[in-house]
Amino acid sequence: MTIDRAILFRGVRQTLFSGLLRQHQVEGMTALLDLWEARLPAGDPRWLAYMLATAHHETGATMQPVRETFASSDDRAIAILDAAFRRGRLPWVSTPYWRRDADGKSWLGRGLVQLTHRANYARMAEITGIDLVAHPERAMELAVAAEILVVGMKKGSFTGRKLAGSFCGLREDWLGARRIINGRDRAAKVAGHGRLYLAALRLAGDLQAKADRSVA
Repeated sequence: MTIDRAILFRGVRQTLFSGLLRQHQVEGMTALLDLWEARLPAGDPRWLAYMLATAHHETGATMQPVRETFASSDDRAIAILDAAFRRGRLPWVSTPYWRRDADGKSWLGRGLVQLTHRANYARMAEITGIDLVAHPERAMELAVAAEILVVGMKKGSFTGRKLAGSFCGLREDWLGARRIINGRDRAAKVAGHGRLYLAALRLAGDLQAKADRSVA
């Protein structure tokens, strides 16, 4: 499916960005669209819609790589997480994975989807060919973050669940797709974003197809 970017951005501006789409948001979506068209040009548009929805949710709609807690630096994120841990606000955490290891590296959440723990960085390094173990901070680079999100969601690298398990043929499980990333956390919210992205993608694709036919 060929996507008319201008039509897509115009559509999501109204439905997902309250009428105002900033340059950094356009750049973030463009990185995902470029990677999609390079790797999966004939892929299921529902996959792309859910990828965009996931990035939208995980980054607080900035569509740019963020650190866990949305802090501006690793040190600040570590301080925020430590404070929350001490106050018992992270009951699911047994070992503070964000604290720097013997090499001074922190394995806190980073990217368009929050990649955490050294083992997960190592897994994505192996899959993508990007040395995220030596340089975990590279998950904050837009191109790298897009690669992690697209490849990870396609292969099921985060939780073992993959996009094909939720969107394949007539199967369409917008709520269950959240398990690809994070159980059922905010599943309905991300599903709603995904449906809106899909509507915009389909419109952008349909209008582009009509334009192509008229030229031919």
